Amino acid sequence: MEREIIKTLDGSTTIHLKEWDECYHSKHGAIQEAKHVFIKNGLSLFEDRPVNILEIGFGTGLNAFITFLEAKQKNQIINYVGVEAYPVNADEVLAMNYVAELDALEFENIFAKMHKCDWNVKNEICGQFSLTKRKQFFDEIDDLEIFDLIYFDAFGYRVQPELWSTEIFQKMYNSLKPNGVLVTYAARGVVKRSMIAVGFTVEKLAGPPGKREMFRAFKKA
Repeated sequence: MEREIIKTLDGSTTIHLKEWDECYHSKHGAIQEAKHVFIKNGLSLFEDRPVNILEIGFGTGLNAFITFLEAKQKNQIINYVGVEAYPVNADEVLAMNYVAELDALEFENIFAKMHKCDWNVKNEICGQFSLTKRKQFFDEIDDLEIFDLIYFDAFGYRVQPELWSTEIFQKMYNSLKPNGVLVTYAARGVVKRSMIAVGFTVEKLAGPPGKREMFRAFKKA
């Protein structure tokens, strides 16, 4: 599938899949979307405590890098697991401008390390942030009550509806600890119904720039 690097409206880059007309991040702002959906409405619920995070769609590493920056700022311990069936290639990683756009040049080596470190093993990125990149299809996930927080950042329902099925959300529900949280940029009714069907309590929140709404789901104890 033909891929191109494009600049989003907040100046940050993303990868565009021409055949699907689908991007790894919002065209309205890759960094803005990541901060709003996953940090403001996800990670912020877990301040002052260690957090186990599962990311569905490691992709360009943007969400992991922003989470690392938050952890450094707040001195928070993060165990981060990113699942990705089709890793981004090295040339595409080098084309991403996240380090500069986030004014994080002192951590340029960390962003590089996230992409260069081995797959399918736990890597100590720094003293408070560990990263495990799992090369795995989403339907192969079989974790049980491991994670506090899930970043659900799969490609959109329009192009890959199978990634938003009841079966996938059952795996997400199973992998969360009691009182765990899942956040996603999505806000389709069919997605909400799949979440509710497996036991999630779902709330609709204001979306990131360019998107009216998003979902946050809770696994009640």
